[in-house]
Amino acid sequence: MRIDKFLKVSRILKRRTLANSACDSDKVKVGGKVVKPSYRLKVGDVVTIEFLSGNLTFVVKELNEKASKEEASRLYEIIS
Repeated sequence: MRIDKFLKVSRILKRRTLANSACDSDKVKVGGKVVKPSYRLKVGDVVTIEFLSGNLTFVVKELNEKASKEEASRLYEIIS
């Protein structure tokens, strides 16, 4: 699954366009490397997103393109 779609489906970011612009602004890293919106996520990837208030780091636990609101929180586990 593309990282921009995962960020939207998991409800970490509200819109896919916001996820795209975050990736284009070098604010999203997977395994410490800056990635583009088209990067293909895998289960077990460690993702870091830079926000103004700090960083969010999480591990991808599951990939589901049609996760409901209730299932969204099961797609990842926050590390810090």
